[in-house]
Amino acid sequence: MRLEPRGTKVNSGQAADLTLTLSTVAKRSLQQIVRTGGTIDKTHKLVTAVVGNPEGSLIAVGQRVRSFPPESKSSMYQARVTRVTPKDGKTVVEATLSGEGVEGRINYVVEITVERGELLCIPSEAIIEEGDHRVVYVQGKDGSYVPRKIETGIQGELYTQVLGGLSDGEQVVTFGSFFIDSEYKLKLSDQESTH
Repeated sequence: MRLEPRGTKVNSGQAADLTLTLSTVAKRSLQQIVRTGGTIDKTHKLVTAVVGNPEGSLIAVGQRVRSFPPESKSSMYQARVTRVTPKDGKTVVEATLSGEGVEGRINYVVEITVERGELLCIPSEAIIEEGDHRVVYVQGKDGSYVPRKIETGIQGELYTQVLGGLSDGEQVVTFGSFFIDSEYKLKLSDQESTH
């Protein structure tokens, strides 16, 4: 029989050293990045890209865009979607750069920020990938941190949708979760070696 420890505790000194950070499970506006490649026109201001479905259906005029030549990521340009045209089951997107693009560069990476709505989310950094499942550490009433498997949905730029395993208002470890995970696994290993 495998014994599961109740959780792991962190003293206030460890928490301060780790800069341990908690985040509340809550409904938040979830933004996702749609990435594709595009080409810039002769004026060096208009980038045109094609996006496949289903992502293409999420794109709308006015959305924020970051664009840059693949060989020069330091030349990042802000832009806005200025035209969206459905064509042959795909979406043609035009984005107007805030400044003039790099001379001599035709190909650009296009990153479009799309809103996915208000969804129950946690910071993506709270999630630990373990094989085919995802785990977060939830703060218990006694101050311990307990691992919990969760089901996730849409992964956004900063937040990930939670479909199961967590409730609105619970506290999860974001920064410091790998330390908590290591402490928990050491405790579990110690328990198994003494039984």
